[in-house]
Amino acid sequence: MPHPRRQATGPRLAPPVAAPPQKPQRSTTIEQLFADEESPLLGFAHRFVRRREVAEELVQEAFLRTHKHWPQIENPRAWIYRATRNLCLTWIRDHARETEMDPEQNDAAPDPDAPRPDRATERIEAVGALRSLLAELPEADRELVRLKYTEDLRYKQIADRTGLSVSNVGYKLHHLLKNLATDMQSAGFDGAS
Repeated sequence: MPHPRRQATGPRLAPPVAAPPQKPQRSTTIEQLFADEESPLLGFAHRFVRRREVAEELVQEAFLRTHKHWPQIENPRAWIYRATRNLCLTWIRDHARETEMDPEQNDAAPDPDAPRPDRATERIEAVGALRSLLAELPEADRELVRLKYTEDLRYKQIADRTGLSVSNVGYKLHHLLKNLATDMQSAGFDGAS
């Protein structure tokens, strides 16, 4: 029975069927990715391995892998940062025993207050994982994190720069950090290191 306020005007039509979602088009080429990201990636890799030549080799390998998998990559920037991070962590694990030692210190007892190498590696891995997660965030979210933690701005200053309300800045940052913490825990980083 039709609703008393409505008049039947003919047969009901099914709602239009939406076209299947289109895969977002990549707006960058591998050449553009190289031009934009080579220097930042070298710095990123260097912070892991602390050797310029090794960082250059690992970034080169990351670009070769990116080129090989280019058709399947949806987010090239995040993909190459993750590939570089993984290559760096592999290199660190494979070369963990390489240390410069002073021959006079070979017989010295280890300093109990010195940071343990396994803790340092855990910290490097955690920083790399966090950077990878940040690289995967939408640009607007990365910008909020950058303004707060790199430029050390207050919520009001961030709101002025972004056009968001102060409460929206706080809300977004709270949830971004909560989600990043959850993702880090899921990746095996408990925050204690």
